[in-house]
Amino acid sequence: MSGPWTEWDHVLKIDPDKSLVDGETFEDVAATGTDAIEVGGTTGMTEEKMQRVVEACGKYDIPLYIEPSNPSSVVHSDAHDGYLVPIVLNAGDVTWTTGAHKEWVRLDDDIDWSRTWTEAYIVLNPEASVATYTGANCEQDADDVAAYAEVAEQMFGQEIVYVEYSGTLGDPSKVRAASEALDEATLFYGGGIHDYDSAHQMAQEADVVIVGDLVHDEGVGAVRETVEGARDAN
Repeated sequence: MSGPWTEWDHVLKIDPDKSLVDGETFEDVAATGTDAIEVGGTTGMTEEKMQRVVEACGKYDIPLYIEPSNPSSVVHSDAHDGYLVPIVLNAGDVTWTTGAHKEWVRLDDDIDWSRTWTEAYIVLNPEASVATYTGANCEQDADDVAAYAEVAEQMFGQEIVYVEYSGTLGDPSKVRAASEALDEATLFYGGGIHDYDSAHQMAQEADVVIVGDLVHDEGVGAVRETVEGARDAN
Protein backbone atom coordinates (compact mmCIF):
# COMPACT_ATOMS: atom_id res chain seq x y z
CA MET A 1 0.00 0.00 0.00
CA SER A 2 2.05 2.87 -1.31
CA GLY A 3 -0.32 5.77 -1.84
CA PRO A 4 1.00 9.26 -1.10
CA TRP A 5 -1.11 9.42 2.08
CA THR A 6 1.35 7.03 3.75
CA GLU A 7 3.68 10.04 4.03
CA TRP A 8 1.07 12.54 5.25
CA ASP A 9 0.46 13.85 8.78
CA HIS A 10 -2.20 16.47 8.05
CA VAL A 11 -4.90 17.09 5.46
CA LEU A 12 -6.98 20.23 5.08
CA LYS A 13 -10.52 19.70 3.87
CA ILE A 14 -12.23 22.60 2.11
CA ASP A 15 -16.01 22.70 1.80
CA PRO A 16 -17.02 24.33 -1.50
CA ASP A 17 -20.33 25.36 0.08
CA LYS A 18 -18.52 27.54 2.65
CA SER A 19 -16.46 30.72 2.39
CA LEU A 20 -12.95 31.45 3.57
CA VAL A 21 -12.37 33.94 6.35
CA ASP A 22 -12.56 37.55 5.11
CA GLY A 23 -9.30 38.68 3.57
CA GLU A 24 -7.84 35.18 3.18
CA THR A 25 -7.19 33.49 -0.14
CA PHE A 26 -6.63 29.99 -1.45
CA GLU A 27 -2.97 30.92 -1.79
CA ASP A 28 -2.94 31.46 1.98
CA VAL A 29 -4.64 28.09 2.44
CA ALA A 30 -2.05 26.31 0.31
CA ALA A 31 0.74 27.89 2.38
CA THR A 32 -0.45 26.52 5.75
CA GLY A 33 1.98 23.60 5.59
CA THR A 34 -0.70 20.93 5.25
CA ASP A 35 0.34 17.82 3.32
CA ALA A 36 -2.70 17.77 1.04
CA ILE A 37 -6.04 19.42 0.37
CA GLU A 38 -9.32 17.57 -0.01
CA VAL A 39 -12.27 19.38 -1.55
CA GLY A 40 -15.67 18.11 -0.49
CA GLY A 41 -18.65 18.45 1.79
CA THR A 42 -21.77 16.62 2.86
CA THR A 43 -24.51 18.99 1.75
CA GLY A 44 -24.96 21.75 -0.80
CA MET A 45 -22.50 20.23 -3.26
CA THR A 46 -22.70 21.14 -6.94
CA GLU A 47 -20.32 20.69 -9.83
CA GLU A 48 -19.99 24.47 -10.17
CA LYS A 49 -18.95 24.98 -6.54
CA MET A 50 -16.51 22.10 -6.74
CA GLN A 51 -15.01 23.39 -9.99
CA ARG A 52 -14.45 26.84 -8.49
CA VAL A 53 -12.45 25.54 -5.53
CA VAL A 54 -10.52 22.96 -7.55
CA GLU A 55 -9.43 25.60 -10.04
CA ALA A 56 -8.45 27.99 -7.24
CA CYS A 57 -6.40 25.42 -5.30
CA GLY A 58 -4.97 23.69 -8.36
CA LYS A 59 -2.70 26.64 -9.05
CA TYR A 60 -0.45 25.76 -6.13
CA ASP A 61 2.13 23.04 -5.58
CA ILE A 62 0.20 20.90 -3.12
CA PRO A 63 -1.53 17.52 -3.57
CA LEU A 64 -5.21 18.14 -4.30
CA TYR A 65 -8.02 15.59 -4.18
CA ILE A 66 -11.77 15.68 -4.67
CA GLU A 67 -13.88 13.88 -2.07
CA PRO A 68 -17.25 13.56 -3.84
CA SER A 69 -20.35 13.13 -1.67
CA ASN A 70 -22.52 12.41 -4.71
CA PRO A 71 -22.01 11.90 -8.46
CA SER A 72 -23.19 15.41 -9.31
CA SER A 73 -20.24 16.99 -7.48
CA VAL A 74 -17.53 15.19 -9.46
CA VAL A 75 -15.26 17.36 -11.58
CA HIS A 76 -12.90 15.98 -14.21
CA SER A 77 -9.81 18.15 -14.32
CA ASP A 78 -6.03 18.03 -14.60
CA ALA A 79 -5.90 20.56 -11.76
CA HIS A 80 -6.29 17.85 -9.11
CA ASP A 81 -4.46 14.62 -8.32
CA GLY A 82 -7.45 12.33 -8.05
CA TYR A 83 -10.52 11.27 -6.14
CA LEU A 84 -10.89 9.94 -2.59
CA VAL A 85 -14.35 8.42 -2.53
CA PRO A 86 -16.10 7.79 0.81
CA ILE A 87 -17.60 4.38 1.57
CA VAL A 88 -19.48 4.53 4.88
CA LEU A 89 -19.10 1.13 6.52
CA ASN A 90 -21.68 1.75 9.25
CA ALA A 91 -24.22 3.55 7.07
CA GLY A 92 -27.84 2.60 7.65
CA ASP A 93 -28.59 3.41 4.02
CA VAL A 94 -26.64 1.26 1.55
CA THR A 95 -26.68 4.19 -0.87
CA TRP A 96 -23.58 5.39 0.97
CA THR A 97 -21.83 2.01 0.85
CA THR A 98 -22.40 1.06 -2.78
CA GLY A 99 -25.48 2.80 -4.20
CA ALA A 100 -24.14 6.27 -4.98
CA HIS A 101 -20.95 4.68 -6.28
CA LYS A 102 -22.92 2.49 -8.69
CA GLU A 103 -24.78 5.55 -9.94
CA TRP A 104 -21.54 7.42 -10.54
CA VAL A 105 -20.20 4.53 -12.62
CA ARG A 106 -23.48 4.21 -14.50
CA LEU A 107 -23.68 7.90 -15.35
CA ASP A 108 -20.01 8.76 -15.92
CA ASP A 109 -18.02 7.24 -18.77
CA ASP A 110 -14.95 9.34 -17.99
CA ILE A 111 -13.85 7.99 -14.59
CA ASP A 112 -10.08 7.79 -14.39
CA TRP A 113 -9.63 4.65 -12.31
CA SER A 114 -5.88 5.18 -12.10
CA ARG A 115 -6.58 8.29 -9.98
CA THR A 116 -9.53 6.96 -7.96
CA TRP A 117 -9.30 5.49 -4.45
CA THR A 118 -11.78 4.87 -1.65
CA GLU A 119 -11.86 5.84 2.03
CA ALA A 120 -13.57 3.40 4.39
CA TYR A 121 -15.44 5.70 6.77
CA ILE A 122 -16.56 4.80 10.27
CA VAL A 123 -18.92 7.63 11.30
CA LEU A 124 -19.18 8.06 15.09
CA ASN A 125 -20.81 11.42 15.88
CA PRO A 126 -24.62 11.00 15.72
CA GLU A 127 -25.07 14.81 15.70
CA ALA A 128 -23.02 15.27 12.53
CA SER A 129 -24.73 15.97 9.24
CA VAL A 130 -22.85 13.06 7.66
CA ALA A 131 -24.39 10.71 10.23
CA THR A 132 -27.89 11.98 9.46
CA TYR A 133 -27.23 11.97 5.72
CA THR A 134 -26.07 8.35 5.68
CA GLY A 135 -28.24 6.99 8.48
CA ALA A 136 -25.09 5.87 10.26
CA ASN A 137 -25.29 3.71 13.36
CA CYS A 138 -22.88 5.58 15.61
CA GLU A 139 -23.39 3.36 18.66
CA GLN A 140 -20.07 1.59 18.23
CA ASP A 141 -17.70 0.72 21.06
CA ALA A 142 -13.94 0.36 20.66
CA ASP A 143 -14.21 -3.32 19.73
CA ASP A 144 -16.79 -2.51 17.06
CA VAL A 145 -14.58 0.21 15.61
CA ALA A 146 -11.59 -2.13 15.55
CA ALA A 147 -13.68 -4.79 13.81
CA TYR A 148 -14.88 -2.33 11.17
CA ALA A 149 -11.29 -1.27 10.56
CA GLU A 150 -10.18 -4.88 10.15
CA VAL A 151 -13.08 -5.63 7.80
CA ALA A 152 -12.12 -2.60 5.72
CA GLU A 153 -8.51 -3.66 5.33
CA GLN A 154 -8.64 -7.45 5.34
CA MET A 155 -11.95 -8.14 3.58
CA PHE A 156 -12.33 -5.12 1.32
CA GLY A 157 -8.69 -4.23 0.72
CA GLN A 158 -9.06 -0.59 1.74
CA GLU A 159 -5.88 1.49 1.82
CA ILE A 160 -7.51 4.26 3.89
CA VAL A 161 -9.69 3.83 6.98
CA TYR A 162 -11.29 7.06 8.18
CA VAL A 163 -12.64 7.48 11.72
CA GLU A 164 -15.03 10.43 11.44
CA TYR A 165 -16.33 12.45 14.37
CA SER A 166 -17.19 15.52 12.29
CA GLY A 167 -18.12 18.43 14.55
CA THR A 168 -16.64 17.16 17.81
CA LEU A 169 -13.38 15.79 19.18
CA GLY A 170 -13.68 12.03 19.33
CA ASP A 171 -12.81 9.28 21.77
CA PRO A 172 -9.06 8.62 21.49
CA SER A 173 -9.50 5.04 22.69
CA LYS A 174 -11.72 4.24 19.71
CA VAL A 175 -9.26 5.81 17.29
CA ARG A 176 -6.47 3.81 18.95
CA ALA A 177 -8.51 0.63 18.60
CA ALA A 178 -8.85 1.22 14.87
CA SER A 179 -5.12 1.89 14.58
CA GLU A 180 -4.20 -1.28 16.42
CA ALA A 181 -6.48 -3.34 14.17
CA LEU A 182 -4.71 -2.23 10.99
CA ASP A 183 -1.62 -3.79 9.48
CA GLU A 184 -0.76 -1.55 6.55
CA ALA A 185 -3.77 0.67 5.83
CA THR A 186 -3.46 4.37 6.67
CA LEU A 187 -5.75 5.63 9.44
CA PHE A 188 -7.34 9.04 8.92
CA TYR A 189 -9.03 10.85 11.81
CA GLY A 190 -11.40 13.80 11.42
CA GLY A 191 -13.48 15.76 13.91
CA GLY A 192 -12.98 18.62 16.34
CA ILE A 193 -9.35 19.37 15.51
CA HIS A 194 -9.18 23.06 16.41
CA ASP A 195 -5.73 23.83 17.86
CA TYR A 196 -2.22 22.50 18.46
CA ASP A 197 -3.21 20.29 21.39
CA SER A 198 -6.16 18.56 19.74
CA ALA A 199 -4.12 17.88 16.60
CA HIS A 200 -1.21 16.57 18.65
CA GLN A 201 -3.51 14.33 20.70
CA MET A 202 -5.23 12.69 17.76
CA ALA A 203 -2.08 12.45 15.65
CA GLN A 204 -0.69 10.17 18.34
CA GLU A 205 -3.56 7.75 17.60
CA ALA A 206 -4.07 8.16 13.84
CA ASP A 207 -1.63 8.40 10.95
CA VAL A 208 -3.27 11.49 9.46
CA VAL A 209 -5.49 14.16 11.02
CA ILE A 210 -8.08 15.93 8.90
CA VAL A 211 -8.94 19.56 9.59
CA GLY A 212 -12.06 20.99 8.00
CA ASP A 213 -14.36 23.65 9.44
CA LEU A 214 -11.48 25.39 11.18
CA VAL A 215 -10.25 27.02 7.97
CA HIS A 216 -13.72 28.45 7.32
CA ASP A 217 -14.41 29.49 10.92
CA GLU A 218 -11.05 30.72 12.22
CA GLY A 219 -8.71 30.89 9.25
CA VAL A 220 -5.26 29.87 8.16
CA GLY A 221 -3.43 30.88 11.36
CA ALA A 222 -5.44 28.34 13.34
CA VAL A 223 -4.83 25.71 10.66
CA ARG A 224 -1.07 26.25 10.89
CA GLU A 225 -1.23 25.45 14.62
CA THR A 226 -2.88 22.11 13.85
CA VAL A 227 -0.21 21.34 11.25
CA GLU A 228 2.46 21.89 13.89
CA GLY A 229 0.60 19.72 16.39
CA ALA A 230 0.26 16.85 13.93
CA ARG A 231 3.91 17.04 12.87
CA ASP A 232 5.21 17.15 16.43
CA ALA A 233 3.27 14.00 17.32
CA ASN A 234 5.06 11.95 14.65
